[in-house]
Amino acid sequence: MTNLKEKIKNLSMELTSIPSIVGTVGEICIAEKIYSIFRKIDYFKLYSDKLRIVDLKKDSLGRKYVMAFIEGTNFRSSKTILLLGHIDTVGIEDYGDLKEFATNPNMLKKKLAEKKVNQEILEDLESDNWLFGRGIFDMKAGVASLIVMMEEFSKKTNELDGNLVFIGVPDEEGNSAGMLSAVEDLAAIAEEKGWEFIAAIDTDYMTGHYPGDENKYVYIGTVGKLLPCFYVYGKETHVGEAFNGLDANLLAAEIMKQVDLSYDLCDIADGEVTLPPISLHQRDLKTEYSVQTVNAVNLYFNFATHISQPDEVLEKLKEKAVLAFENTIEKLNGEYRKFCELSNIPFKKLPWEVRVLTFEELYSQVKEKLGEALDKMIDSLVDELLEKGVDDREFSLRIVQEVHKYYPDKNPLIVLYFAPPYYPHIFVKGENEKEKRLLEAVNQAVEEAKKQYDYKIVTKKFFPYISDLSYCSIAENDESIAKLINNMPAWSRKYSLPVKAIKKISMPVVNIGPYGKDAHKMTERISSSYSFDAMPFILEKTILNLLKCHSKNS
Repeated sequence: MTNLKEKIKNLSMELTSIPSIVGTVGEICIAEKIYSIFRKIDYFKLYSDKLRIVDLKKDSLGRKYVMAFIEGTNFRSSKTILLLGHIDTVGIEDYGDLKEFATNPNMLKKKLAEKKVNQEILEDLESDNWLFGRGIFDMKAGVASLIVMMEEFSKKTNELDGNLVFIGVPDEEGNSAGMLSAVEDLAAIAEEKGWEFIAAIDTDYMTGHYPGDENKYVYIGTVGKLLPCFYVYGKETHVGEAFNGLDANLLAAEIMKQVDLSYDLCDIADGEVTLPPISLHQRDLKTEYSVQTVNAVNLYFNFATHISQPDEVLEKLKEKAVLAFENTIEKLNGEYRKFCELSNIPFKKLPWEVRVLTFEELYSQVKEKLGEALDKMIDSLVDELLEKGVDDREFSLRIVQEVHKYYPDKNPLIVLYFAPPYYPHIFVKGENEKEKRLLEAVNQAVEEAKKQYDYKIVTKKFFPYISDLSYCSIAENDESIAKLINNMPAWSRKYSLPVKAIKKISMPVVNIGPYGKDAHKMTERISSSYSFDAMPFILEKTILNLLKCHSKNS
């Protein structure tokens, strides 16, 4: 392992030195660099057809991903393991005047030492154990580990009872265009070669869960993400007649109160709990200053999932929207009653009623009235929005507004819908053979590592950060997927997932990542201990255990 440790460390530094910020030409440069590294490996010199640099589908930036695969020669097994890593990073603006050193680990460490930092960071700067740099932790070291593993296993294909496929993909920090493009190719090549994907292993970063956490984590499964949105339509009025309208801001504020960081919306599976939904956006849709009250607001939330499917999330949030509406009406009537008493005028209950629809329900009701004319109007709007290149969230909202424009009831209303992106969760329960084998393989590897290394290594169910792992599997429940599609206005118009391809390659997942701190911060750093010894050990043993598990049945 000593030789491997140095090899992974050096390659991590080399990859970090190449700026590969998401959405820039650097993503192409890093793909070409990784491709050139693989080309120097003897196996790929001999089998050049097993190494590819592939253009992303319909990518305006011309980005590429790298695929390399090794086929075992012993039993010619169909069992195949996917080794997955992303090759892009977030930007470097946070480094300020140290931007030019952000991808130079040696120089950056010296320059950061001249800055005023807290005691923990100072100690790490003074230690030989820590390496600093943009992307070294998230996730160049992980990619380096996978490349080295591919090289090592390429030397012993006669011992492999199965196949290994590496993909290094761009845009994980953006919209996962790299992974989504690769998924379709993986499904095609699996069909062509008769492969069966049995597991995906990612090596994305791993860190402590709380200050002082000494545990090192391996995650068998991954969190999912939905972006539920609320279009809040009130009733405008002159500010001098405030109780004659329903302020959309007030209704939106009550939705925020009911949903934002509400613990009862945490998703729980096997005792592991997601963070509650958190607001990512809230704005009123009034375009000018006037003394007319706000009649429309848009807000959306990051909603993490462990077990709930889109249809279930929709129902939970519809209940919250109904409650928010009820509370708002109650407040308005209460405040109006007090105002009438103060003003010595008669009180009459305000006319507002609770109205909450999903986008699917709104669309269905308007379609019943307008027929095909509605779709033509939506198509015309879509053409205009695509030409302007509007953001996916804005795109979704504009379609909701367009459909609502033709909704005959102009009373206050909440419309609930989804906007991109969608990341399916993957819950590895051990209910089928693939899941059982992965759980067994990882647990065995972790137990071996505990005996050899002095770390507190803990296995958990869900990798807690949004990642490309999500696209290795998707719910088999067609009803649930239909609810997602029918309530996502951007679906097929601007955004979609290769659902059929994901189902074809469907596999359980694990993240065996390096240990570090401060991903996406200027003090991003990786610990050489664990990251370059125990972590590669667990990675290698997991691969071996998986192949060993299958050798008898191959």
